[in-house]
Amino acid sequence: MLSRIAESLFWIGRYVERADDTARILDVHVQLLSEDPWADEATACRSLLAIMDHPAPADASDVDRAMVVRLLAHDVTNPSSIAGSLVAARENARRAREIVSTDLWECLNTTRNQVRVMGALGTHEFFAWVRERAAVVAGLMESATPRDSTWHFMVLGQALERADMTARLVTTQARLGASGPGWTTLLRSCGAYEAYLRTYRGRASDEDAAGFLILDRLFPRSIVYALHAAERALRALEPVEGRHFVSDEARRELGLVRSELEFARLGDLLTDLPDTMERVQVACARASNAIKDRYFPAPATTAWVEEAL
Repeated sequence: MLSRIAESLFWIGRYVERADDTARILDVHVQLLSEDPWADEATACRSLLAIMDHPAPADASDVDRAMVVRLLAHDVTNPSSIAGSLVAARENARRAREIVSTDLWECLNTTRNQVRVMGALGTHEFFAWVRERAAVVAGLMESATPRDSTWHFMVLGQALERADMTARLVTTQARLGASGPGWTTLLRSCGAYEAYLRTYRGRASDEDAAGFLILDRLFPRSIVYALHAAERALRALEPVEGRHFVSDEARRELGLVRSELEFARLGDLLTDLPDTMERVQVACARASNAIKDRYFPAPATTAWVEEAL
């Protein structure tokens, strides 16, 4: 497979997952602010911008729900926004048109064409539409994509983005404490609330909620599950390795941080939670760079050199 095709497939997975996760996060936070008249809107909005690595204005009065929704949902020029991610996913599908299925291409193309129209609806309706379109993309990937390198590159991008976004959410809650959105809100943001209640039989605690989002091996949006999925994809892309060591730098980064999470005591993780989640984000970023260097090397610049006479 050509490196440009592989890179486009990788970013299709990342951008669709980014749009889905951002829609979930915004929907829950906006609804929470609407229902709670005592919530500190400026603080909540600033924490949300921090999750998405978007700089907030210095003047606190400028940060409100309308600004956050505009920047993180409807700004087409921002690749971290919902609209920007959906447009970027379609552009990457266009570059890999000879590889992706017709159904997947038409789904991404239709989504991109409708994003402005749907953005004119209410915020909740728009976020619900984004989640539905992301679910359609995931279904088409699952049902119509052969389990070859095409599948593994898309799943790799999806898993890395999911681990990174969940780590960002957990970090924000750990840093803000009681002034943050709360663990129940975070569970709802990840679509994990009902699965969490079933797992713990209705018993709710902050410690259990944090452990579920970080360590659960069966829930697809937990950090450990996503890291495992990324490692499986990398192993399938390069099945031949040495007898005594792992030669893939991306697998090494993900495996080290995943092992740190899996074999640590939950109490120790919670004591140092912000720093641990920061290490997860750093590992995901380093793995992404290693994947880029390994599979999507930048083309060498060709320079004309005159012959010596």
